[in-house]
Amino acid sequence: MKRLLAAALSMLFLLTMGCGTKTPPKDEKLSKLIIGLMPDTDSIPFIIAAERGYFAEEGVEVELVPFKSAMERDAALQSGNLDGAVSDLLAVIFARSGGFSLHATSYTDGNYNLIAGGNAGISSPADLHGKEIAISRNTIIEYVTDEILAVNGMGEQDVSKVVIPQIPVRLEMLQSGNLAAAVLPEPMASVAVASGSRYVTGSGDLGINPGVIVFSDASIQEKAASVRAMYRAYNKAVEYLNHTPRAEYIDLVMEKSGFPAPARDALELKPYRPAGLPAEKDVEEAVHWVKSKDLAGDYRYDDLVSKLLLEEM
Repeated sequence: MKRLLAAALSMLFLLTMGCGTKTPPKDEKLSKLIIGLMPDTDSIPFIIAAERGYFAEEGVEVELVPFKSAMERDAALQSGNLDGAVSDLLAVIFARSGGFSLHATSYTDGNYNLIAGGNAGISSPADLHGKEIAISRNTIIEYVTDEILAVNGMGEQDVSKVVIPQIPVRLEMLQSGNLAAAVLPEPMASVAVASGSRYVTGSGDLGINPGVIVFSDASIQEKAASVRAMYRAYNKAVEYLNHTPRAEYIDLVMEKSGFPAPARDALELKPYRPAGLPAEKDVEEAVHWVKSKDLAGDYRYDDLVSKLLLEEM
């Protein structure tokens, strides 16, 4: 009887342990993910995870699709051609306001910087009065631009916003002297500075971080195991980037990212953080900006951010 009782208890223990596991069995087939990337440093961990085989190690197939503008990326998301993307909180708000179910699943670490043309006579934000600033409308770029203006006692009426959605075109026009200033993500901002433009200020100076990774609600619900596997691979890539000399990966990044050639020498990566949830402050400030422009209604943190995936990794 004692032997039978011990065996039963042992079996119960094993069953309980099995029910608590959060990692799918190795032989479980995970769904493929299609993820949109932008030409910025937030996309680099995905490139590393793909090229170093971290996605394959986690048993998930991930297709990476590059985009040159937020508009093109968002159209692909809303048409169902992407599961997720490197994006921002503004895009999440606009998508939900338009009836498309989307959530941010983690923050990203990119900076968005105001860069002035070398001959524009702009050395501080105060010099922006009456000058043209190239942006992309209703995106993280315009949000950062407005925050820069507000912190320095200005509004959009004090400058002339020029809408140039495609990031490479915005960079090219700044470098050619056709613009006084532009707000650019990294590494495009550093490329501009390396070619003679001037750094003025940016999101890092303001302490704002509205960049996020997003997934459609359909993918969160139907491919949760795949997304968690993707994040495990993403964190491996972050660990690699943070502890590997730049020379060992820069050629690979240049080959796969679509960055302009000068980025090879200009790009300086700051340490990446492992995947985590966006700060409530960042979400509240993004919602406040959208409401102030009458672009969308009020949203709470849980309306925009999914906690499920990182809690179950």
